[in-house]
Amino acid sequence: MKRMIMVAATAVAASAALMSANASAQISDDWKFQGTIYGYFPDISGKTKFPAGGTDVDVSIDKILGNLKFVMMGTLAAQKGRWGVFTDVIYMDVGGTKSDIRDFTVGGHPLPADAVGTANLDIKSLVWTLGGSYRAVADPGLTLDVLAGARLLDVKMNLDWQFTGNVESIPVGARGGTREVSNQLWDGVVGVKGKVAFGADRRWFAPYYFDVGTGNSEFTWQAMAGLGYSYQWGDVFAAWRYLDYKMKSGSPIEDLNLNGPMLAASFRW
Repeated sequence: MKRMIMVAATAVAASAALMSANASAQISDDWKFQGTIYGYFPDISGKTKFPAGGTDVDVSIDKILGNLKFVMMGTLAAQKGRWGVFTDVIYMDVGGTKSDIRDFTVGGHPLPADAVGTANLDIKSLVWTLGGSYRAVADPGLTLDVLAGARLLDVKMNLDWQFTGNVESIPVGARGGTREVSNQLWDGVVGVKGKVAFGADRRWFAPYYFDVGTGNSEFTWQAMAGLGYSYQWGDVFAAWRYLDYKMKSGSPIEDLNLNGPMLAASFRW
């Protein structure tokens, strides 16, 4: 899967470079700016290990999370001629509490049949993407930018838990407690972004974004596609966005993904 995605990304970038020679350029030598604010409402899932009592307590994130405490999201882009720069930030603070659940493993083993757990999980995460782009296609009905840059994932997870019932086979130090794990990862990314315009006066459009990367993580990729409408002042659109991380062996956070809808408003100047 990883190799197929990397080959696809390389093929898209190469095709874009070839297409640029034939594109009907709608390029301005003036600086153009665009700021986007958006609401993102993802399901968060993954697995993480909390060291306890000489072993690890593993928990499935999506079985506990429920409440969004704070979120800040936005994108800023600048374009001059075919070249551009952009940055995208997502900061989220989410948490949840669940009782009488069995979605744990201790030392790689499931809970005893007559044991359950109560857990409170809090996650604070920052996802920051920064990159440059080249506008390979600039037709009135299609823009396609080839991009390269870096993405930071800074995530901190705090777990309070307590096992009850038949806990004799669970190490004493793992039967309850409070633990925190964190990861700070930088990855290089490459990809494409742009939009397809259609309809009367080409006011309707379908935005898209795709990137893949690696570095401190084993592999990360992100995709977004949606539908929007253009006004004189800017754009509004709805989209679906997916962000996935696979961590390297030994990482306290094994994998993490965000998957869900977003609503956005962009302002041009």
